[in-house]
Amino acid sequence: MDTTKNQGLQMRLSVLLLTTLVMMSATTATAQEFRAGAATTNITPWLGISLAGNMRDNPARAVHDELHVRALVLDDGLTELAFGIVDSCMVPRELMESAKSTAAEATGIPPCNMLIAATHSHSAGCATGVFQSEPDPTYQMFLTRRIADAIILAHGNLTPARIGWGEARLPDEVFNRRWHMKPGAIPPDPFGNTTDRVKMNPPRGGDDLIEPAGPTDPTIAFISVQRADGTPLALLANYALHYVGGTGGGEVSADYFGIFANRIGALMGASETAPPFVGIMTNGASGNINNIDFRVPGEALAPYEKMTSVAHKAAAAVFDALTEVTYQDTINLGARQTVIELGVRKPTEEDLTEARAIVDTVEGPEMKTLREIYARETLLLSEYPNSVPVTLQALRIGGLAIVAVPCEVFVETGLDIKARSGFEQTMLIELANGYNGYLPTAEQHALGGYETWRARSSYLEVHAAEKITETLLGLLEEGQQ
Repeated sequence: MDTTKNQGLQMRLSVLLLTTLVMMSATTATAQEFRAGAATTNITPWLGISLAGNMRDNPARAVHDELHVRALVLDDGLTELAFGIVDSCMVPRELMESAKSTAAEATGIPPCNMLIAATHSHSAGCATGVFQSEPDPTYQMFLTRRIADAIILAHGNLTPARIGWGEARLPDEVFNRRWHMKPGAIPPDPFGNTTDRVKMNPPRGGDDLIEPAGPTDPTIAFISVQRADGTPLALLANYALHYVGGTGGGEVSADYFGIFANRIGALMGASETAPPFVGIMTNGASGNINNIDFRVPGEALAPYEKMTSVAHKAAAAVFDALTEVTYQDTINLGARQTVIELGVRKPTEEDLTEARAIVDTVEGPEMKTLREIYARETLLLSEYPNSVPVTLQALRIGGLAIVAVPCEVFVETGLDIKARSGFEQTMLIELANGYNGYLPTAEQHALGGYETWRARSSYLEVHAAEKITETLLGLLEEGQQ
């Protein structure tokens, strides 16, 4: 117990030394007129581009709904914060930093005061190479500019405003996707090991199910922004739900994130405002959470039926909770950011020899089995450095804290940070300011399963979640001083 406390203290002290900072306005600063602005840019890819989120390359053949960057800028008169939420599965750190630099030059907002995050739609243009989806460099350049443009446009739309926040609950649409199974029901992993003690996405309604391997987070946290006259300006929500899926084959879609953005605006009667209202849904700690109730058999649904249902339920829950929101026209904003180095779980020489032998036997460019796909990932991961920079961020909006993590964060970590943050409300936005793969806790690492299998989608050291948690708690503690 004492050792754990000492480790936590050491981590917090290191945060104080490592933090690069343009921090939350000092408590002695006088709040000035609050302003806000919002805007969108279109990032729909061209046909033929790889859609991220699949084990194999899945080229876009049609567009069901347009993809966007949805941006929100807040200004308390002393400090400005910017959010850029991208309809993408994941976006690399270098691309986000380039977009921030461009936006900073145009707006004067420090890059460390900007939070850029992917929604994690599995039907969006690929921006980061994972499995057999590889990015088109031309699309990456286009995406970088459009992220910056969204923030610049939102900054240009700044107007006197007021802000409030709250939480809704939607427990029936989130389920832990990792399950304990009866003996013999879990197949070997792609490396031939039989050490997995849980299975991701088991057969629905099967007799081999025992129990989920973790909890869920049923809350939808949200920020509501109004113009000074009370008309809706923007709403940014946050729900720990991986994505929903259920698109048509090869169709581009923003998933339920985009449907929510439109639906919440309609419920709030914001369709006639100018500049237009901007609805935003961000992804919470959902690395092990999806929308499937594995206890019951699956049902046949039309494409987009399920994601529309989830988005409408989420929007209705938030809309109902808006009646409890208290709005403020003066508020203190702030931001802290730090970069820590975390180790990479790299393959051994024996792993590489085996992987090369597997890949060399494959006919054609496409890997077809999990064994082949992970052999290719092993070779690609061997080119990674031994450690990587991980950007961590904490924003403050009055009594609301927002922490940003560049990973697919397990829900246990999100719940832990919320419980220990010290703020009246805390929101965790994942896949923010970069992409560093899945973030299981050490306990979940010990259980194995897909999210722990070594690949470009899961490569950080086993204790990364603990180090990230302590760093973020340190940033939040500083933000309360």
